[in-house]
Amino acid sequence: MVPSAALLPLMETDMRKNVRVAVAAGSLALALGIGVFAGAAWARQEHMDAALSDLQSARSELQEAMHDKGGHRAAAIRDIDDAIGEVRAGIEAGR
Repeated sequence: MVPSAALLPLMETDMRKNVRVAVAAGSLALALGIGVFAGAAWARQEHMDAALSDLQSARSELQEAMHDKGGHRAAAIRDIDDAIGEVRAGIEAGR
């Protein structure tokens, strides 16, 4: 069955509308997908930031300790400095 010439403009209008709707739906899906991914990445950074803050706090407490404790205090400060560097590198890598 061949459509009449009078129906062709209406069919073209419907096709254009369908294409516009499909493009809009695809754009929305892409935007939502990117938003979910960005949100997940941000959540991971919050944990890294909290870890960095905790390490800095621990370092400060060790600095305030009165005695060297047989070299263990100094070793702990060095280890924390290393850990702070690793956490900062992880934060950078996650950006």
